[in-house]
Amino acid sequence: MERSLTLELVRVTEAAALASARWMGLGKKDEADDAATTAMRKEFENVPMDGIVVIGEGEMDEAPMLYIGERLGQGVAPAVDVAVDPLEGTNIVAKGTWGAISVIAIADRGNLLHAPDMYMEKIAVGPKAVGKVDINAPIRDNLKAVAQAQGKDISDLVAIVLDRDRHQRIIHEIREAGARIRLISDGDVAAAINTAFPDTGVDILFGSGGAPEGVLAAVALKCLGGEIQGKLLPQNEEEIERCKRMGLANPHQVLYMDDLVKGDDAIFAATGVTDGELLRGVRFQGMRATTHSVVMRAKTGTVRFIEGNHRLERKPRLVL
Repeated sequence: MERSLTLELVRVTEAAALASARWMGLGKKDEADDAATTAMRKEFENVPMDGIVVIGEGEMDEAPMLYIGERLGQGVAPAVDVAVDPLEGTNIVAKGTWGAISVIAIADRGNLLHAPDMYMEKIAVGPKAVGKVDINAPIRDNLKAVAQAQGKDISDLVAIVLDRDRHQRIIHEIREAGARIRLISDGDVAAAINTAFPDTGVDILFGSGGAPEGVLAAVALKCLGGEIQGKLLPQNEEEIERCKRMGLANPHQVLYMDDLVKGDDAIFAATGVTDGELLRGVRFQGMRATTHSVVMRAKTGTVRFIEGNHRLERKPRLVL
């Protein structure tokens, strides 16, 4: 893939972030999501690629745009798989709280797992703990392994977990092991990425969340040298059949990095919508706005943080 695509993708996440940030704190999560999706879809028209959505807003009959199978870009090389979450954290934006982002990941055609919309159990760590954790191992053993890899005591570690009733056992075991916990209301893509940046204060992610979000996180962690492991959690026979149609004879098998994103060339971009540990949210001042984004490429390992200053009157395509 061309390096120039990295900046093109940032423009797409910036557009979605700018559009959805206008809805921050207004209690209207669907409107925020619609604004992000519409702005993202329009901006994709300018991107020089031949993209197919493999992770998006749903099937064609569920979503008017950014649906699975939709063609994106200008129809020119490179041919890529596209995974999007125009607004990760719709509830976060509606409440005006911490950590909403707009996200895109691309990889060469056929290299992203077409993850079904179901739960996935996940464990994610940064570069120092790669190869040291096992999603099937006890919580305590994984915490010991991460502590040893990072040269810390377990009591120094911070595990990040979605605040859900289904995670009560995990939360109890983390506390019993002596580690600390950061509970989050939403946004486990951002949470997984934070494990790879020491300044965020997050060492490991545990728990279950959306499978599509697991693939997005895997692209970012491949770029960053981190690791995520996952196991799909089908809830019924229909979901089991969906797993088998994906080619997973054992729906409960462990999915490693190369199962989630193959190859060594992938790009991840995200723009902050509300303030988070890694990215600042959108700031508006009249007809000007600033955005804060990260873009990274697996092939080179390059990570760039980009601050954008926007004159909104010159962005007629942007829905605000």
